Amino acid sequence: MLLDGLQLPLTTPFYPDGRLNLHKLEHNVARYSKTPVAGLVALGVTGEPTLLSEEETRHVLRSCAVAAAAEKVLIAGVSRDSVVGTLELAESAAEFGYDVMLVKRPSILRDNGRGEQRKELLAYFQAVADRSALPVLLYSSAAEDGAVLSAEVVIELAGHSKIIGMVEGAGDRERMERIKRETANFKHDATVTSVFAAVTGRMVNRSEDAEAKDLILATALTDGGAAVATPSKTIAKTRMKVVGFQILAGTTDGMLESLRGGGVGAMPAFAAAAPQACYEVLAAWKDGDEGLAREKQVRLRDVAARIERQMGVAGIKFGGDLNGYYGGMPRLPLLPLSGDERGEIEALMQGMRN
Repeated sequence: MLLDGLQLPLTTPFYPDGRLNLHKLEHNVARYSKTPVAGLVALGVTGEPTLLSEEETRHVLRSCAVAAAAEKVLIAGVSRDSVVGTLELAESAAEFGYDVMLVKRPSILRDNGRGEQRKELLAYFQAVADRSALPVLLYSSAAEDGAVLSAEVVIELAGHSKIIGMVEGAGDRERMERIKRETANFKHDATVTSVFAAVTGRMVNRSEDAEAKDLILATALTDGGAAVATPSKTIAKTRMKVVGFQILAGTTDGMLESLRGGGVGAMPAFAAAAPQACYEVLAAWKDGDEGLAREKQVRLRDVAARIERQMGVAGIKFGGDLNGYYGGMPRLPLLPLSGDERGEIEALMQGMRN
């Protein structure tokens, strides 16, 4: 699966009393689907996945899949501390039509300074990849203590045929270049459109459904003659593209540095509040205008530092409110913003309104 471009991490809406608000979630997904983002990420870190029950988790995954445009890559955050729990959610995600599963380091295997638990980490990710119906995207988070995956572990895991890339939250260009260099021989084929955009499973299924509906038996027209069928409408012409181990920037302020280090795209949390502003960094880079990309990145610097890194989910949700998405309040024990904090975000986001 091709992961180029902006993969937008969705937030999870709740009613004021804390209940899951699937109606607003579907509204957000449908609206994000009209933006130039390449994909949508359900239940990434800013989706508050650890605050949902297993039943709620499946409701969120299903609602996102139903509301998303078929052309958007769907990535499911399905991490659980056990291999069994992760695979159970991955199976549901595959049934709902997701293209990739996002898996982070289990909390019981966090680096506590007494050693990395390398064998256990490798066993966890390899067992998940061996048995999952979906390809695996690793998530290395610098925002959570002990959640970064070492370069050595990432490089070894990249040799698995089902592990197709990683989200890099550390923002260390030298580390990224090393990973890129030492995984250069790991390749896989990705199906893409004629303009080299990803072909999702839902696009294929939609095409197959259209083909089935287009079939017309001659018996309906000729009283028992030979069966014929009309030509069916299928996906636009596709081709194969050889891709390597794909690295995505995991932070807003790290997008440009990641691209310089060989990254293919980004999964910045702030994209849920201002998808267009984040997309413009990647678009300028893709067009070969590094100066403009740098200008767009600098524009996001203060926003990333204050909203994404310090205010977290509550700040990103309020930023989404300002741009016509439904953010609302986070679920307890996370707390909503104060009036002063909301005013600060409004000032920071001047000029980033959709």
